[in-house]
Order: sequence, then structure tokens, then C-alpha cells
Amino acid sequence: MRTVAYHTPMYDIIKSRKMENGVAVYYNEGGHEKFESFNYSELIDMRINALDLLDDPKNYSVDKAGHRLVMKK
Repeated sequence: MRTVAYHTPMYDIIKSRKMENGVAVYYNEGGHEKFESFNYSELIDMRINALDLLDDPKNYSVDKAGHRLVMKK
């Protein structure tokens, strides 16, 4: 039996905004600006510093299918 890994596209974050209970990140998909929101608990679980995400959003990418953020290297 073979294991097949599917890679979901990562989108570069273009800006972020503080929300009442978390952070919204904005990215371009197909020429349209879209957003994904994360509460503080989710950010902590992913080991993402919310203040850094707000100050430097272009250092991160979002996987909307997996609802996760990763820091670019």
C-alpha cells in the first residue's frame, strides 16, 4: 500500500488585522483578496506569535485548506 501526500497551496499573507478574539490574515487568491481568521488559542497551538503576525504579516503564509499558518524561512 502506498501513501500519497497531497500538498495544499500556501498563500503569502499581504496584511493582518487584530480582531476581538484573534487575528485575521489577508491573502490574494485568483486576483481577489480573501481572508482567514485565527483565534488566539489556535495561534498559540501553532506557536505563532500574534504580535509578530500583526507587525510583520509578510513573514507568514497561510494554508487555508488546513487552516494553519507557517512562518516563511
